[in-house]
This record gives sequence, C-alpha cells and structure tokens, in this order.
Amino acid sequence: MESAKLYISRCLQLARLGEYYVAPNPMVGAVLVHHTTNGDVILGEGWHMQYGAPHAEPNCIRNAEEAHPEGIDYKQCTLYVSLEPCSHYGKTPPCAELIIRKGIGHVVIGTLDPNPQVAGRGVRMMQEAGIEVTVGILEAECRALNKRFFCLQEQHRPYVILKWAETADGYIDKQRGAELGSPLVISTPLIKLLVHQQRAQNMAIMVGTRTALLDNPRLLTTRWSGRHPIRITLDRHGILPADSKIFSDDAPTIVYRDNTNWSFILCDLAARNIHSVLVEGGSMLLQHIIDSGIYDEVHIEVSDQSIGSSSEPSHLVGVKAPHYIRTTQPKRVDNHLLYIEKH
Repeated sequence: MESAKLYISRCLQLARLGEYYVAPNPMVGAVLVHHTTNGDVILGEGWHMQYGAPHAEPNCIRNAEEAHPEGIDYKQCTLYVSLEPCSHYGKTPPCAELIIRKGIGHVVIGTLDPNPQVAGRGVRMMQEAGIEVTVGILEAECRALNKRFFCLQEQHRPYVILKWAETADGYIDKQRGAELGSPLVISTPLIKLLVHQQRAQNMAIMVGTRTALLDNPRLLTTRWSGRHPIRITLDRHGILPADSKIFSDDAPTIVYRDNTNWSFILCDLAARNIHSVLVEGGSMLLQHIIDSGIYDEVHIEVSDQSIGSSSEPSHLVGVKAPHYIRTTQPKRVDNHLLYIEKH
C-alpha cells in the first residue's frame, strides 16, 4: 500500500506538468513499474501534455519502450495512473484498450473518471481481460487535483472562483465615470503575477459590464505561461463599444445580453464544455454571485491602503467591496493579506 501511494503521488506530480494546457480534459500522470526480486524499477513515466494530444498512459508506455528497446515483460509490470484510463474513442483511442493489448499485469488507479463515457467502464474492460485492478489510492488528492473537471462532470457546471482586491477600508475602486481616469491600483506586482497564474489555471475569466466599460481590460494571461482564458462579460443594454479590448482577436469572448441570470450562464458554459470560470469583478456581479450561493472559492486580497473620507458619504468616495464574511486566517504576501475561502 505504501509503495502504491508513493507511485500515485509521483503520478500527481507528473499530471501537474500539463496544468495550463489540457483543459477541459483532466490532468493525468502515469508511471510504469517492473517488479523484480531485487526491488522495483521504474520503466517509464508520462502525463497528458495538451488537449487533443495522447493521454498519460500511451505517453508513459512510449517512454518505457524507447528507454528499453530490448523489450518489456508487461505481465510483471504495474501501471500506476492518477485517473481511470478512458474506455471510449474521443480525440485519441481508448487507453484501456492499449493497456489490454500490452498485457500489463496490474493497474493501480487513483480515482475513477466521473465522465459518463468512462465511469468504471475502463476498469471493467481491464478486469474482463484478466488484468488485476486496484482503485482508490490517494483518491482525495487525485480528485482535488482535477476539482474543475469533477465539478463539470458531477455538478454539470463550471468550478467558480471569485476574486477581488480591496483596500483596508473596504473599497475595490475609487468612484469614477468613463471620464474619470484609470482604476485604483491595489495589487502589488507579485500578486498580479499570481492572478495571471489563476487565469492560466481556469478556462474562462468573467467581468461585469461596468468593469469591461471603465477598465477596458484585455483579460489575457501575459505574466504567466499558459493559454489565454475565454473572456466572458455581460452587456444587457448594448453599451460596450465594438473596439473594446475584450473583443480583441487574442482569445474568444462570450457576451451575455438577453439572459444574464447566473444559473443560466453556468448552464450555458457547461454546455460549451467550459469547466472553470474566474470572476474578477466588478462589485455588483460578485455580490450577485455570492447572494446566489453558487460558487466554490473566494480569493480576497486586502491592501494596507485606505481611500475613505469621514467628510464624504461612502458612495461618493469609492466602490465598496462585496459583502462577504471571511472565515479563514489570511496569509501575508507583499504586506497584503490574502484570504482563500472554500465555499
């Protein structure tokens, strides 16, 4: 059992190498081990590198065969894989069929695949072919790695992360109109870098109408390796200019005009196979989602600056941050407090 945990742990490490490129597919890692009287020998490793490309299992087997051209006694091998091998034809052939064809003696799986096209079928195919199969090694860790994929498959909606930065006195921006200049700068360069990492980790990024209009953001991943997220915004009244940066050719953009209900948006995104959305603002959109109760995480950055004034009403000073009761202890980054809350 301990050796199985060790190899599945290695699978999780390998799986993360594809983190920014495999969505909406899950991250998966695989390790092929030959058991001998003198101990175990790792013959090959692999991971799912890119959406539409070969999965972890064939990459692992190819790696092993390239390293051992003299041949491999697969019957004496165990394949460790963090997620159940697929059993259907998609963009690639079924991994379960490859495992059966190679005659691998034992397969150890971190967790079953919730995709209805798999969901235990891969395990059954291999068992019916005479392969010993073990399931559920470091299952919680394997599920956590692909929380976005599991949310889409099991809850039929994207995984939702809400993110905003606020001042020490609870504002996310100064009060301004289209003619009142640039937004309030709250985040430090390091934290901005981490935000772009979040953009690379999620398939989509969303802002409300006011944010898209006043900030005119591109919403791209420019400070971190990875793909640009799909951009989402609302425009019920058709006020966003056609030359807004959110409509650039750098990434796709989805605009909701007729129906901006949060439940409808989530259903529509799920139908588009979008497994995660990072909501970056503004305050009204964030509060609407918080009030709906349909979200998974909240990330709040609190700076040490203040913009409020006792001589002016708060609505004339700035835009108040969403009302959210924090329950976790923050960590300090660049003298700012970061709260990460799981809903």
